[in-house]
Amino acid sequence: MTTVASRFQGVIPPVVTPRTVDGAIDVPSLENVTKHLLDGGVSGLFVLGSSGEVTHMTNTERDLVVQTVAGVNAGQVPLIVGAVEQTTNRVIEEAKRVIALGADSIVATSLYYAISNAQENGTHFRSIAAAVDVPVFAYDVPVRTHFKLPTDLLVELGREGVIAGVKDSSGDDVSFRQLLLAAKDIPNFDIFTGHEVVVDGALLGGAQGVVPGLGNVDPAGYRRLFDAAQAGDWAQAAAEQDRLADVFEIVYTPKPGRMSGNAAGLGAFKTALQLMGIIKTNVMSAPMLSLDEDETKAIRAILERNGLM
Repeated sequence: MTTVASRFQGVIPPVVTPRTVDGAIDVPSLENVTKHLLDGGVSGLFVLGSSGEVTHMTNTERDLVVQTVAGVNAGQVPLIVGAVEQTTNRVIEEAKRVIALGADSIVATSLYYAISNAQENGTHFRSIAAAVDVPVFAYDVPVRTHFKLPTDLLVELGREGVIAGVKDSSGDDVSFRQLLLAAKDIPNFDIFTGHEVVVDGALLGGAQGVVPGLGNVDPAGYRRLFDAAQAGDWAQAAAEQDRLADVFEIVYTPKPGRMSGNAAGLGAFKTALQLMGIIKTNVMSAPMLSLDEDETKAIRAILERNGLM
């Protein structure tokens, strides 16, 4: 078990997964996305996360995505891969498979579908860490798992060296700040916010980085924000965050009630990338709907006013 977490800081977007009009993984478009992110100055790549529609993929598709991104990356930045499964034994099996494909670290959620508590999740993460030889990050995403990882458990696991850090997508800013405070004396323990629009505040509070879905669209903007924060130029960081907050308006363009929130947000990212000429289609994993012509037009206007087209 290794906890060399110093490699995992900065801007690490959760890579989207382009599909063809027939619904297959679009390998050339995925290669383009990866190049776009690397050219934007990202610090790492998070593959098979929520933004990558991981739960909609077959194992064959997951393997293809990891192999494709790893091939383009060729070791330029750390490759962090989600081992997203319902229970411990399935996560371990998934983790070993993606590590063999090139993962430098894995990300695991709490148990889901199986109803659990803090004690069982502690055992869950300890078992995963004992079974693999790369750093393990805890992914706190209660909107999907229906379980909020307790701050004291995360700190306990960090002190034990079980987890190398946390990717926080809880939406609970109070809990996030409490985690930053409680973990600040743990060496090599990196905490990332999954928020797109309060990154400057998270970095000011001591977060080591950001895992923004919107980073697929504008990785260079998030890199400028991170660099400004590192330099202590908080006015510049806030100005960049304000611009990115406006870019984030793309997720609100789908007509209310026409599609799920998941399809709306991820579909907006894909539609933006399609408009920017990086991917060929904005097709979503079945059964999710894709954005339509009117919604695409609204996204174009947002991209244009922010200099992304």
